[in-house]
Amino acid sequence: MKRELNIFFTGLSFFTRIPFPKWADFKKEYQYEAIKYFPIAGLIIGGVAALVFYFSNLILPFNLAVILSMVATALLTGALHEDGFMDVCDGFGGGWTKERILEIMKDSLIGAFGVTGIVFLVLTKFYCQFSISANQLPWILIASHSTTRMVAASLVNTHQYARVENSKAKDYSQKLNIGNFIFMVISGIVSLALLGDVIFFLILIPVYICKFLLGRYYNKWIGGYTGDCIGATQQVCEVVFYLSYLALLNY
Repeated sequence: MKRELNIFFTGLSFFTRIPFPKWADFKKEYQYEAIKYFPIAGLIIGGVAALVFYFSNLILPFNLAVILSMVATALLTGALHEDGFMDVCDGFGGGWTKERILEIMKDSLIGAFGVTGIVFLVLTKFYCQFSISANQLPWILIASHSTTRMVAASLVNTHQYARVENSKAKDYSQKLNIGNFIFMVISGIVSLALLGDVIFFLILIPVYICKFLLGRYYNKWIGGYTGDCIGATQQVCEVVFYLSYLALLNY
């Protein structure tokens, strides 16, 4: 039990700004296993976003409550996934060889592709969330943050790591064993039950198609994924999650 708690907090301190507890024991060997807790970290992140939205919406206009919930997730994660998305936009937008793409993605500077991409991404997220009812949005936030992190993390087992040296996420590049992988998948999918109807499990189909297409694209250009690719996949899949939910509602 103590070992699992150590692994959990190792992952939580990497995926969010929540500090590693002083009483817990950190070991480098725990880092690759911690990826299985990515969906649970998503539950926490989505839960914080839901609470911020709920209480903000009691005293502020709906659109401002949505923005504040988005700000809360960026603060809680340190914009880790948004940063990965911008790096992927810059790398794949400006590079034409594997070496050049990886070099651009490693650069801390943000280019035109990254800025353009993040602007459209944030706008799409906002208008998707703004189109969901106030009663349902908190549950959507929790489910989307957990499910899309599970889908993005599955790249670890379905694709090869493209870069190891000098990479922040190199300790998360090992594949999960079958037990840990199944745990991660189940902990991500179960949050869809919060949406109240079994039909919303269909959201998994477009989200996984998105992950499949992105994974194939990463393979084509750099021969696998990087930590930035996982972050970018989570962000794009989150948008697809919202769009799929709205499409099912209209249907």
